[in-house]
Amino acid sequence: MHSSDPNDAMHQNNSRPLKRAMSTRHLVMLSLGGAIGTGLFLGSGEVISQTGPIGAIIAYILGGIIAYMVMLCLGELAVQMPDSGSFGTYANRFIGPATGYMITWLYWLTWTATLGTEFTAAALLMQEWFPHVSVWIWTIIFAALIFSLNVSSTRLFAESEFWLSLVKVITVISFIVLGLMAIFGILSFNGMQSAPLFHNLTANGFLPQGVWPIFTTMLIVNFAFSGTELIGVAAGETEDPAKNVPKAINTAIWRLLIFFVGTIIVISALLPPEMSGLNAQGVSSSPFVTVFTFIGIPHAEDIMRFVIITALLSAANSGLYAASRMMWSLSVQKQLPSVFSKLSKSGTPIVALIVTMFGAIPGLLSEQFAPETIFKNLLGVAAFTMVVVWMSICLSQFNFRRQWYKQGHTKAELKFAAPLFPVVPILGFAFCLITCISMAADSSMLAGFIGCLIFIAGCYISYALLYKSKPTE
Repeated sequence: MHSSDPNDAMHQNNSRPLKRAMSTRHLVMLSLGGAIGTGLFLGSGEVISQTGPIGAIIAYILGGIIAYMVMLCLGELAVQMPDSGSFGTYANRFIGPATGYMITWLYWLTWTATLGTEFTAAALLMQEWFPHVSVWIWTIIFAALIFSLNVSSTRLFAESEFWLSLVKVITVISFIVLGLMAIFGILSFNGMQSAPLFHNLTANGFLPQGVWPIFTTMLIVNFAFSGTELIGVAAGETEDPAKNVPKAINTAIWRLLIFFVGTIIVISALLPPEMSGLNAQGVSSSPFVTVFTFIGIPHAEDIMRFVIITALLSAANSGLYAASRMMWSLSVQKQLPSVFSKLSKSGTPIVALIVTMFGAIPGLLSEQFAPETIFKNLLGVAAFTMVVVWMSICLSQFNFRRQWYKQGHTKAELKFAAPLFPVVPILGFAFCLITCISMAADSSMLAGFIGCLIFIAGCYISYALLYKSKPTE
């Protein structure tokens, strides 16, 4: 590799590097916070209704394994080269500068698209409580709140994310524990005389729709695990990355697997498939609300509405953080004007934060134009771009390790090495590629898919035009 610290080159361009203010506790909650969101509270029902309970369990376990492979690759890179540009910087060095540029913009787009959906969804939920207040007023209030948390300081951002995520984690754990008590008949469930146990899981056969839906729902499932890669972005602002990053990756993935699979088992054991699907009638159709209500928890719908709003705001909080760091990184690498790497007194990239907030505007428009269509397509765009970013992480690690060996280094010299090289990056890449292709097969996501391909082509073209005229440094 180059110098001992790959950040040196980057930081010479910037008067002040970003502060290292995050601990393992913050990192784990940041990745859990990024991942536990609408994908779990609202999307899990969709997967069950399409694949059947056993299919959903297989899909989430598969999703977890893919996420784990990608995170192991990311862990190796992030520990060796902790950097807030993360996979954009790695793609730049180990795939090619044009791809690094494209990946950084793509990841920025992922979170910016998601930001719009998070604010809109939270505002629509608030409207169920306050029907007379317009959605856009709530959107502005939430946007202002998240913006101020991000601008203040990295430490305050990490701390706020920790507590917002904790609300979700406690909800999921309570849901699984209470659900299991109901399954075994310790708690009464919807007036049933006997314990429901697990016969619902296979009531319609093991895979009622066959194997294919497991693959078609992979995009929803992978999107549910997206957010875990925030550990890589935060590595540049973490105390002692060599110790904290691998620990956070292992903790986060295992917890997510238990949360997702546990949730699916509880929903499927307690509710017949036709009740676990979503009819897009707001929170009341979330399988979480149904189960809590049947167990007899008062105000279940209000509690879950509060939790889902917290989940959405927490995901927006993480998203704004990640997207602004990507812009900062492009600016530091002189691929955007230097104003974007300008830091506030508290050490946050202020201009990048402001510009990213404007990216949430499509979300604000969705009240006027079909919110369902906009929401579904933005979700598709976010999921697809996320999977492309994951592919770049696997390829970067594959190329990095080959380069490492070529230079005469050994695996033992790495501070953290992804196991089973080259199997892990190759499998991770292949599974992500299959997921991308599955999006093209879904007619409702085709517009988003084509849009993403155009955006990727646009990134390469703009890179070529930008750097044709300028000799690279």
